[in-house]
Amino acid sequence: MTNFKAMLLEKVDNDVIATIKELSLADLPDREVLVSVAYSSLNYKDGLAVTNSAPVVRKFPMVPGIDLVGMVEESASATYKAGDAVVLTGWEVGEAYWGGYAQKARLKADWLVPLPSGLTPKQAMQIGTAGFTAMMSVMALEEQGVTPDKGEVVVTGAAGGVGSVSVALLAKLGYTVVASTGRGDSLSDYLIALGASRIIGRFESSKRPLERELWAGAVDTVGNETLAAVLRQTARSGSVAACGLVGGGNLPTTVYPFILRGVNLLGIDSVMCPVERRIHAWQRLAELMSAEVFDLITEGTVTLEEISTLSEQILKGQVKGRVVVDLETTQETGKQ
Repeated sequence: MTNFKAMLLEKVDNDVIATIKELSLADLPDREVLVSVAYSSLNYKDGLAVTNSAPVVRKFPMVPGIDLVGMVEESASATYKAGDAVVLTGWEVGEAYWGGYAQKARLKADWLVPLPSGLTPKQAMQIGTAGFTAMMSVMALEEQGVTPDKGEVVVTGAAGGVGSVSVALLAKLGYTVVASTGRGDSLSDYLIALGASRIIGRFESSKRPLERELWAGAVDTVGNETLAAVLRQTARSGSVAACGLVGGGNLPTTVYPFILRGVNLLGIDSVMCPVERRIHAWQRLAELMSAEVFDLITEGTVTLEEISTLSEQILKGQVKGRVVVDLETTQETGKQ
């Protein structure tokens, strides 16, 4: 296929317009590896980019999509050869560099990792950036000594992509998981099925510097007042992995959780994570994720044409779990 379909973000005056266009290989940037993209996914950051709700995209025109999986077609790198299955997340792809919402992509070899044995291409995007971030968060808690016997671990924004996979991974590893969500009445069965022991609502703001010690650890996808509340309630020597900001980028807290309880705030950078750690995280995902969890966390599979509408929905908190974008199927024909 010389020509291929892609979503292209273009700046017209002060507006950003998302359109589905037919491009040629000549339109792609000059990088070492040409990949035929099978699937991408819809993440919160993708929603921000496609709707231009935040300055995620650094240059235009831009093919958005911060992750992808596919097959190498051509390679000028000794690391990969034609026929290799590869995964990409992060590295500012879909922000500063053309990303996954296209049937073809030219990429740097250093951005790629091999598709782990045991995962299909679709499963890789059922996990995607969100699942990779969740695995990084769980690994960070483990490395700080947060073990299942220490007590409950809370996951905020538990019904989102990162939150859903975090709940499933922690439960699989034997932790007692508490899921925090503002959609508890409608999604409690879903979260319990993923492995949550109980469901709580959103955290509330408070002027108190410390509160009762509740959590041995936490994965926070929300930020702002939620992260501040989790820190106030984290037990002595506990750890909180901060990996999201759907509630905002501020952190209205004090130093008291850190200097009086020795709480650890762990920043999770899944964008520029070194390749060796990426490979390890993907291997662990392949080992820990079950077919049942893949089915539970996947909201649906959509085409390029449906991304714009779903981008609005994900920013409003109306998307549960993960949405896979099928690049091999077109809306017009329904065929590959």
